[in-house]
Amino acid sequence: MSVIAVVNRKGGAGKSTLATHVAGYLASLGHDVMLGDVDKQQSSRLWLSLRPESTPKIHGWTMDERNFARPPAGVKHVVLDTPGGFQGVGLMKVALYADAILIPATTSIFDRTAAEDSIKELRTFPRIASGKCSLGCVGMRIDGRTKNAEALQAWASALGLPYLTTIKAAAAYSKCLEQGLSIFDFPRAKVEPYLEEWQGITTWLNELLAFAPPEPKISRPVDGHSSTPVRTAEPAPPVDHRPLPVRVAESAAAHAATNPATDSNINLPEFLRR
Repeated sequence: MSVIAVVNRKGGAGKSTLATHVAGYLASLGHDVMLGDVDKQQSSRLWLSLRPESTPKIHGWTMDERNFARPPAGVKHVVLDTPGGFQGVGLMKVALYADAILIPATTSIFDRTAAEDSIKELRTFPRIASGKCSLGCVGMRIDGRTKNAEALQAWASALGLPYLTTIKAAAAYSKCLEQGLSIFDFPRAKVEPYLEEWQGITTWLNELLAFAPPEPKISRPVDGHSSTPVRTAEPAPPVDHRPLPVRVAESAAAHAATNPATDSNINLPEFLRR
């Protein structure tokens, strides 16, 4: 099981938009996904309640920062949406289980200062300090006509923080949230310009999840002399030495062939019709 948390102490930094879209991406690949909402505002939980039945299923999980516990067993991926002001024991508990933490930020001095405080605290935790939990920064709601993306990337670089991508300011994202949807719930041809913005995140996630070890399975002996289940590990898959983008594209094409997305699957809203 992988746990991906979205963290920034500053409210309004784009955490819920990022968390719901990460969950939507993983679900679009056919993975079993749970979206956990630690925020008292329960924005992600509201998004789930609006989600159409025709979209890939995403399970909900409600908790609060004081009672946060290990994610439920049996779920392949957990995405956590955390609140503004998240620090101390609550943040420590999330970092205890997280495999990756995404830090959304805007060019606002308040956002960047809050993000820096979060990064500084996160790096005091053993899993982050040892590299077992990866950190990545995402620029949110950036005006594409300005050089703000370059400035934010330079800021992240100065902190030694990988800068994954820039998500530009667009009404399409708020419209998606209002309908319980993500960009990944639409036919690719309809949302190609938006998907290009997310490629840095999806590639990072694909690389991260590719290193997850195979889960053990239960098998029984064939000689009939014992009824005790024997735990064996899945054989390691053959190593694919092709470049990651080629492998990702092939995987996406195979998924699309077996799970065709058409306008009849989802009532495509006017703002995404092209």
